[in-house]
Amino acid sequence: MKISTLNSLKTHLLILGALCIGSVSAQEDGTKTVKENDAQELNMDAVFNRPTLSFDKVPVTLGGYLEANTMHRTEEGITDGLSFQARRLTLFMAASISDRIKFLTEIEFEDGGKEVAIEFAALDVAFHPLFNFRGGIVMNPIGAFNENHDGPKWEFVERPDVAINMLAATLSNAGFGMYGKTYSGNWIFGYEAYLTNGFSSRIISNEEDKTYLPAHKDGDHLFEDNFSGKAMFSGKLAIKNRKIGEIGFSYMGGTYNKFEDDGEKVEDQARVDVFALDWNTTIKSTGTYFVGEAAWIWAETPDTYTQQYGNKQRGLFMDIVQPVYKNKIFEWEDATFNVVARFDYVDGNVGRFKETGTKIGDQILAVTPGISFRPTPKTVFRINYRYEWTTDILNNPAERAATWYMGFSSYF
Repeated sequence: MKISTLNSLKTHLLILGALCIGSVSAQEDGTKTVKENDAQELNMDAVFNRPTLSFDKVPVTLGGYLEANTMHRTEEGITDGLSFQARRLTLFMAASISDRIKFLTEIEFEDGGKEVAIEFAALDVAFHPLFNFRGGIVMNPIGAFNENHDGPKWEFVERPDVAINMLAATLSNAGFGMYGKTYSGNWIFGYEAYLTNGFSSRIISNEEDKTYLPAHKDGDHLFEDNFSGKAMFSGKLAIKNRKIGEIGFSYMGGTYNKFEDDGEKVEDQARVDVFALDWNTTIKSTGTYFVGEAAWIWAETPDTYTQQYGNKQRGLFMDIVQPVYKNKIFEWEDATFNVVARFDYVDGNVGRFKETGTKIGDQILAVTPGISFRPTPKTVFRINYRYEWTTDILNNPAERAATWYMGFSSYF
């Protein structure tokens, strides 16, 4: 993608407008509020569209979610047996500081507390529905999953490959920007635009020995220093029709290498640019829900690097959720059983070898059927079976793996 095209895309994303600060609700009313507002919510509203617990005369609300599961994986006929996992415990805390100023943070504990990360910690100032300020640690609005990643919202134990193996979800950076939302009949338009710290050279200098954006998250001082010294821009435009569904266009990019040292140029600037398209819709007659995301990455790599380090990547995922039974069970008024399926595809190195003209490998292809049970919209029990094919860079016959998952995720 040409730089002029990327600059034009940035300009248009910055100009477009949409998003009011959502309000948090008491836990007793949280599910009801989410369902009633669903027709006017966008993916970018997910950070505030969560059930939380409020206290009388205290301007702070609390909430969170828990994920736990079992898994049994077999790869090329070899298995390590059954494992039990406490995947993550996430806490939310929000506060209304004044009529137009709000604060929200999300703190995640993974692997039983072995890893603790601030996913989000931002101050929002509302000036106008079309212009609101946000600053602190913000989630880069790339694709749909990065901002809308809460476990209880999904019917699958694993997160999509395009999100975690390409886009480094959940990706957060220190910075600031603006967002807004507006309505016109059945149409909703929203935008976000932020300047934040960017990626580091870890995306091409890592233990994976390939171009790998998630390696950026393993770096130190992510919220204190900007490795390249150049701000990264990320922005999104979302369009939703209440009767049809939502589509989002997002971009993220900037310089990722340290090209200057004490004011002296030491190497050429190297960029990474990401474009994503996301969508969701529901067939009302059957209740069938579709949600998906596609992404493309362009990374400039040094001439001295081998073709093992790809400069083009692409991937997508698609979920299909079909309710098959919905009725009262015990005290659960709208208990629902779903049949689900997911398709994952990631190509970590798009292109052909210069010497031979043969196709470069490094691909993941996976299908995941499953069933889920929701006693309430806030809690999901899931059984998934994932079958995947993985090819190495030389495009040798794919290695196959099959994994059974069973677990749950619930807001509290």
